[in-house]
Amino acid sequence: MKNFILVLDFGGQYNQLIARRVRENNVYCEVHTFTTDKTSKDDKTQSGLGVAINFDAIKDLKPAGIILTGGPQSVYNPDSSLPVPEIFNLGVPVLGICYGAQAMTHVLGGKVQSAGVREYGKTELEIKAESALFKNVEKKSVVWMSHTDRIFELPENFVATAVTENCPIAAAENSGKKLYAVQFHPEVLHTEEGKKIFSNFVDICGCSRDWKPESFIKDTVEKLKNKIGTGKVLCALSGGVDSSVAAVLLSRAVGKNLTCVFVDHGLLRKNEAAEVEEVFKNQDLNFIKINAGERFLSKLKGVTEPERKRKIIGEEFIRVFEEAAKKIGAVDFLVQGTIYPDVIESGLGKSAVIKSHHNVGGLPDFVDFKEIVEPIRLLFKDEVREVGRKLGLPENLVSRQPFPGPGLGIRIIGEITPEKIKIVQDADAIYREEIAAAGIDKNLGQYFAALTNMRSVGVMGDDRTYDYAVALRAVLTSDFMTAEAAGISWEVLSKVANRIVNEVKGVNRVLYDCTGKPPATIEFE
Repeated sequence: MKNFILVLDFGGQYNQLIARRVRENNVYCEVHTFTTDKTSKDDKTQSGLGVAINFDAIKDLKPAGIILTGGPQSVYNPDSSLPVPEIFNLGVPVLGICYGAQAMTHVLGGKVQSAGVREYGKTELEIKAESALFKNVEKKSVVWMSHTDRIFELPENFVATAVTENCPIAAAENSGKKLYAVQFHPEVLHTEEGKKIFSNFVDICGCSRDWKPESFIKDTVEKLKNKIGTGKVLCALSGGVDSSVAAVLLSRAVGKNLTCVFVDHGLLRKNEAAEVEEVFKNQDLNFIKINAGERFLSKLKGVTEPERKRKIIGEEFIRVFEEAAKKIGAVDFLVQGTIYPDVIESGLGKSAVIKSHHNVGGLPDFVDFKEIVEPIRLLFKDEVREVGRKLGLPENLVSRQPFPGPGLGIRIIGEITPEKIKIVQDADAIYREEIAAAGIDKNLGQYFAALTNMRSVGVMGDDRTYDYAVALRAVLTSDFMTAEAAGISWEVLSKVANRIVNEVKGVNRVLYDCTGKPPATIEFE
């Protein structure tokens, strides 16, 4: 494969952000877990996500450049993963980030030692030497650090290029071999000049920047045609942008062999089921709606643990689709709108599982389909939206607020009950209405109301109340891997709070979540 950058995953939580930053430059990249296993080779029939890939497979792919990610390991731990030295002799640029920088240093003969204390958060970086990696980058800027070990002695022919207060070798390089190491994380938005650094690395790799939505659509439709042939396909359609884009891609590839099933699991936003049906019933798709609210609620009765809720919802989705498939006839493939952020949060390579998504880590062990097809699995949310526009989907659907597969089940802390569902539906509808009325809806990455499991004393009129607290959430994000809490005006928030406590039965307190991601996630569970 030509003109693409390979990202080798060593277990960090920001790894998909690295892919995101590369793709912002219209260059394709994939993330794989590196292994020294000689039998592990990438399946060339489909794009890999966390697929174990060895050195022979890397050579076969002929990447224009390689990025080694961060991770929680130490190079001196015998169980840690390390790249083989041959990677640095392929003749292509290599960028090591955090642990990736330490692994590069260690393998090439330098020294890595404990920094004594973990360095975490923002710090000032000062560039000390000319570098192609830092072309047009401010000499002093803020970067994001997250490490315990650090580079203490450089390999032969490497020079230090940047420092921070606590890290005398914050960046280094062997310019002759185009090997670059940075101790900080340029992929996160907290690093002010991070996007420039990735743009510079793309230039160093000599990539042509021609990977765009049109090329993705053409390549994906062709791959789907080859994979599915005349097989029957069932699409899990939620009505959101992800599953809608997946459905249209499949429709272009297999036509009437596609059936779209929309499951109302009783955990949708207010009036959402009717709105989804209205949009899709007149489309050139085989569209089926299944009302399964009572079924899902019975399975969730008494369940409070977030991961268990997600697993139950994920399994029940599959069982509903299996039953729908049997009524339709023989179905070979199940299509889902899984995207990159779903995958990383469900666990990739040695990365920790943050939360299982029902269409990734929430799937049961046995699924009665020949194969699950995920045509947009390699895309980030904004990329999905752009593909949707190129496919001709209406803007109101393309720009629709993200909504998790488990629905309100993960916006209700604790046990899910019909009473709680109605509370969060009504509160969320008010919140979204006022955000739109204030004209700030287009500026926010995601916003919603969630129901906490906290009850507290209040007073309404002359009566004492003991009711729930609703939490409002709004974030600014471009990739949904990192986010900042949005600074919504007090005028808007107070109006929302006043309406909720007056119009939604069972609520006497409204809170606003000011936490970013990290350390929080965007959703509550």
